[in-house]
Amino acid sequence: MGLLELTLLAVGLSMDAFAVSICKGLAMDRVTPGRAAVVGLWFGGFQGLMPLVGWVLGSRFAAYITAVDHWIAFALLVILGLNMLREAWKGEEEQADASLGWKIMLAMAVATSIDALAVGITFAFLEVEILPAVCFIAGITFLLSALGVKLGNLCGTRFQAKAEALGGIILILLGGKILLEHLGIF
Repeated sequence: MGLLELTLLAVGLSMDAFAVSICKGLAMDRVTPGRAAVVGLWFGGFQGLMPLVGWVLGSRFAAYITAVDHWIAFALLVILGLNMLREAWKGEEEQADASLGWKIMLAMAVATSIDALAVGITFAFLEVEILPAVCFIAGITFLLSALGVKLGNLCGTRFQAKAEALGGIILILLGGKILLEHLGIF
């Protein structure tokens, strides 16, 4: 997986966290760099941790299913992407809550990073160098989440559904690219 693909994947995965960060910023009366960093650390940390956990799980089974690993990677990414598109089209806004308490942030960080767990399983099949990949994903998510807090405070939820839809489209396209490359078409 090249830098472009990894960047697109990181951006796609971080769109849920970005959307929730927009809601966090919307609920805050005042955004400080520290508050934006707290949100970024929670979301970025879990967005990096979950693919690592998925990779550990997937690497245990990768040797048994190498003949169909490209189909599994394709299916996981397309399913995740379609789910993100479905959530974006439902038009339901996330509940805005300004709290940065650990219970709330833990629940939100886990909820926004579940898809990254499945991507980590895909990483095992694709033999991705996991530590640089998860650090990169965590960094991108940190930046976009901190930015989302500030944007939410300035603009409201106007971009939330568009961000989720963009993330879904990116994941579907990456899944298609993986399949086409394996089949020798791309």
